[in-house]
Amino acid sequence: MPDDLVQLLRWYADMGVDIALDVTPHDRTREPVAPPPGPVRENAEPISNNAPRPRAPPLPAAPAEAVQQDAREAAASARTLAELRDHLLAFEGCGLKATATQLVFGSGEAGAEVMFVGEAPGADEDRQGVPFVGRAGQLLDKMLASIGLDRGKVYIANVVPWRPPGNRTPTPIETAACLPFTRRQIELVAPKILVCLGAPSAQTLLNSKEAITRLRGRWFDYAAGDVAIRAIAMLHPAYLLRRPADKRLAWRDLRLLAKEIARLRAASENSA
Repeated sequence: MPDDLVQLLRWYADMGVDIALDVTPHDRTREPVAPPPGPVRENAEPISNNAPRPRAPPLPAAPAEAVQQDAREAAASARTLAELRDHLLAFEGCGLKATATQLVFGSGEAGAEVMFVGEAPGADEDRQGVPFVGRAGQLLDKMLASIGLDRGKVYIANVVPWRPPGNRTPTPIETAACLPFTRRQIELVAPKILVCLGAPSAQTLLNSKEAITRLRGRWFDYAAGDVAIRAIAMLHPAYLLRRPADKRLAWRDLRLLAKEIARLRAASENSA
């Protein structure tokens, strides 16, 4: 029995479950229970249908809209990646900031030829403050090396720069709050090619609801201000660790990426 519990805990750790969200477990599949009705006032006077009703004050902007507006303004004001990072550090509109160890902004320099964008940091990234440094990051390094790239020549980031508890998927509200910063990050890096790693990144940045298996291996135009950047979706390295048989699909996509890099380099040399 103790060995079974140890194996179970190890399995949870491998799946990224390393934090308790509440002391008491909840069955979230049950229908919510309506609260009991409030006390009834005795001898309350009936409200006349003809009595004038006080005019309600104007409703304030929805919190999500206000947060997104703050994010858009802060992101647009950044002129460099360093300024954008400072604005993110001061941003309080994403609740993940309170549970994460630190901000995981990005790795690389502005002007990188290729930019990779994943979903969100994991436990290793949260500890080190650098994206893609865990097992998935090690696999990504090998994928880059297979087509003659290395980490020092590309830019790597995530759509959400704070780790969700237990490596869960970021909520749409959390993603929307961080998205203006991610889009501005792409504009400031100004890559020639944008690689969306995994379904959340691809669906968010390419504005699509298609599955990653349908999005991968296709070229898109990503609008970064007035500039159109060539974009492609690929399987996330973490997915490939779980499904090693699909590495053949990743290799096909890497060959497409290498071919496009070569084409753009040739076009640049011819126009020089």
